[in-house]
Amino acid sequence: MALVVQKYGGTSVGSVERIQHVARRVKKYRDAGNEIVVVVSAMSGETNRLIGMAKSISGSPSAREMDVLVSTGEQVTIALLCMALHELGCEARSYTGPQVDILTDSAHSKARIMNIDQARVRADIEAGRIVVVAGFQGVDEYGDITTLGRGGSDTTAVAMAAALKADECQIFTDVDGVYTTDPRIESKARKLDQITFEEMLEMASLGSKVLQIRAVEFAGKFNVPLRVLSSFAEEGDGTLITFEGKGVEAAKIAGIAFNRDEAKLTVRGVPDQPGVAYKILGPISDANIEVDMIVQNIAHDNTANFTFTIHRTEYVKAKQILQNVAEALQAQEVLGDEKIVKISLVGVGMRSHAGIASRMFAALSKEGINIQMISTSEIKISVVVDEKYLELGVRTLHEAFELDT
Repeated sequence: MALVVQKYGGTSVGSVERIQHVARRVKKYRDAGNEIVVVVSAMSGETNRLIGMAKSISGSPSAREMDVLVSTGEQVTIALLCMALHELGCEARSYTGPQVDILTDSAHSKARIMNIDQARVRADIEAGRIVVVAGFQGVDEYGDITTLGRGGSDTTAVAMAAALKADECQIFTDVDGVYTTDPRIESKARKLDQITFEEMLEMASLGSKVLQIRAVEFAGKFNVPLRVLSSFAEEGDGTLITFEGKGVEAAKIAGIAFNRDEAKLTVRGVPDQPGVAYKILGPISDANIEVDMIVQNIAHDNTANFTFTIHRTEYVKAKQILQNVAEALQAQEVLGDEKIVKISLVGVGMRSHAGIASRMFAALSKEGINIQMISTSEIKISVVVDEKYLELGVRTLHEAFELDT
């Protein structure tokens, strides 16, 4: 008998009918001889509705009270799902995060899980019950409700699977697996049967929305086999995320990720001297602005051009900071560009294959796509290009690396 943790997101439980559909699916897995723990999100739109009510009362509501408020969304779902399971003749019991005793730190709205007391859940499993747990929430050492931030239900599911030493953690979503790239951009995108934790982590960090980074990190750290499946398809094995397996030599590239939300800033003509990078990026960091790619070019007149990328929503704020920095450094000017995107090739096979970068650059060049910046790691190559070339760039690389076969 396998122990399986299943997670259903907001779209999957977005209505009473969908909750009943989830209940039937859970029963099907249970009838196949599996022990089941289910983690659910709030019904789609519910968290935003609760946040909207809070903002209608206060412009800056207390973080503690916000966690108390938004955690109620999952509490509704766990109760309704248990009721649906009861109607199907299944013994089921619901738990909020605090009832399980998912212990977190006290960082409201972005708490991190410290420990899970799985005794009550384990007792219910052994008694033959299906356990339904509220995702996205926990409790700190002071007994206060906390929430885990974006993607928190995925993290809850993986953490429960790790604590219970589950055979598999299944993430049910509105897609039927992980694809070589976004099928909405490239119709020939192919669903992957398997992908490594490293590759999935890179894909998630580079713009793939299938799984949240924290959940993948957690699964990799505790060696929890992770599978992405569709809530709406009755058949299919989805995509298994696991450690490096056989056939890696053949799989040069796993997929292509992209991020539309990029912006680029350049400080031209800064003095070429030690510490200048810190003088530029220090104030950016102090403003809690995350920097991605960085390039520094040295000119012949003992000056340098310093370029970096950030999230597009931080562009105006970062440019204002740089104007002051440039004046203090007596730099020539500050330039910016909000119309850029990042396209990335990801694959553990890069470690054992030469020529991936040159092949990538040649394919883009053939289509007249100019590369503005380049960043590499052991299993990733990212380029920044003009946003008008996003779809052409993705399709070109998908074909060049034969990802549809």
